[in-house]
Amino acid sequence: MRNSIWFLKGLRNGKKTEKFPRADPKDPPLWPSRLVGSGTSKCPTNAIEDGKWNAGKCISCRLCMPEYKPTGDQSNYKITGSVPGILSRSFYIYPVDSGTCGACNTELLSILAPQYDASRVNIFFTNTPRHADALLLMGVYTEGMDQVISKAYEAMPDPKLIIALGTCAVSGGIIGKSPHLSKDALIEIAGCPPSPYTILEALVRAKEGKR
Repeated sequence: MRNSIWFLKGLRNGKKTEKFPRADPKDPPLWPSRLVGSGTSKCPTNAIEDGKWNAGKCISCRLCMPEYKPTGDQSNYKITGSVPGILSRSFYIYPVDSGTCGACNTELLSILAPQYDASRVNIFFTNTPRHADALLLMGVYTEGMDQVISKAYEAMPDPKLIIALGTCAVSGGIIGKSPHLSKDALIEIAGCPPSPYTILEALVRAKEGKR
């Protein structure tokens, strides 16, 4: 009887999966999110220059407050090209950790949790680059992973694309530089770490050919 308690609890609670990104997120975090403000401010990664905020360099350290404030807007991503239409039905991702603190990994895995359930929008992970549509890079550049990343990308079938996830992969963050293939990323998902909302929205929009 004890083993069936989880099943009964599930029936009582009902469906918990959000409708996002088809609807607004239920509880978007303030950090990380897009910042608004003006003027100069202290920033260890130079994410604020000439009064402009660069999401790809921001580590959400909050040293820029109160000149800059978070909005809750989760659209901290940039899609710089067109995703091949053949990938619009299903999208298989091969994630590679080049040198992270672990935070981006955790948030990426969260999109598979029941609250977000990436599989309902046909986004999946694969454990081999030979079955992947996208190579997703996380973390800063590390010499030991340089050749590994290159070989993984070479093993992928065409058409293929690169995704840079997190500030470290996009710009190098506070401690290094981004992996060498990040410069060719079609999708840049900023944040330290990016929220599951940001990750899921960026992937869905790219898969559907939107920017």
